[in-house]
Amino acid sequence: MKKLSLTHPYFEFIERSFKEWLDILGYSAQAVYQLPNHIRELLHYLEQNKITHIRQLEVGHIRKYYAQLKHRSNQKHSGGLSNAYLNKHLQALYKFSDYLRQSGKILLPALSIDWEPDDSQEITVLSPEEIKLLYKATEGFNEGNLLEPFNARDRAILTIYYGCGLRRNEGYHLNLSDVNFDRRILRVRKGKNYKERLVPFNKTNANYLQEYVYDWRPLIVRDKKDDAFLISQRGVRMDTQSMALRLKLLQQRTDSFGLREKNVRLHVLRHSIATHLLQNGMELDKIARFLGHSSLESTQIYTHLVSNDEGGKVLPAQRYSNIPKYEPEQLHEDES
Repeated sequence: MKKLSLTHPYFEFIERSFKEWLDILGYSAQAVYQLPNHIRELLHYLEQNKITHIRQLEVGHIRKYYAQLKHRSNQKHSGGLSNAYLNKHLQALYKFSDYLRQSGKILLPALSIDWEPDDSQEITVLSPEEIKLLYKATEGFNEGNLLEPFNARDRAILTIYYGCGLRRNEGYHLNLSDVNFDRRILRVRKGKNYKERLVPFNKTNANYLQEYVYDWRPLIVRDKKDDAFLISQRGVRMDTQSMALRLKLLQQRTDSFGLREKNVRLHVLRHSIATHLLQNGMELDKIARFLGHSSLESTQIYTHLVSNDEGGKVLPAQRYSNIPKYEPEQLHEDES
């Protein structure tokens, strides 16, 4: 929804004050931006109903506002707003209630509005054994070494999206100049919300990437000055649709019926490394930095995946000894 206009300067002040309160308490930049926008919708609703001061606000007003929000149609898709979107509004309403109470503006009774059930799609995560099968699927299809440059390129795709946990577009924008093999650090220049970050990779992943860069990439790139990291069969920067198709091909080459039946996408590789790192005992805040999350709330979904695995038990780290282990100092290097 477009940012609504407010008529009364007092409500403008309340919105700014709420934003400053969130910032002082250390909420993520994303939360500091989004939550006040949701509250602006509430304040606009109050103005439409002849309420011009916060002391006129009652819990009933908030409940009525939320009820009409639930029946609002989605402008981009058919049907109503998603439960995930509604829960973001609920989060804003509950935080706004806390702000009003702690700032002494008004003491509201408990909102007592139930959270909406999770209607998001189930997250697919591959096991370490399935990841190994994908790597194995890049071998044995050489045809006189004609396909080996692309097999090495496919191993690099797996390493970028699984070993380094990159998002789809982050892998697309990756350049040769972004990879420092001496320090085993990969620079993500175009992360989500235009944020940059440094991602460490281990020796095994370095070997896969170096083999591709030095032995095979020069044979397939059309322009030797092209800085693009992943190169297509046409000799230019590889698009994400082609990467996804190559991943599907590797999936179908495996001899695992269970793996071939899964909905494996590039982002599944990212989900998988995050889950495996957590199962290996890495702290949540370090995983968040590794993935480029602005808030731990995004990273916490993986704690549910781990707690639901094998009867709610976190699997022992030694079972995942083949998964890349990242030392804490690697995650802090050159963060400035």
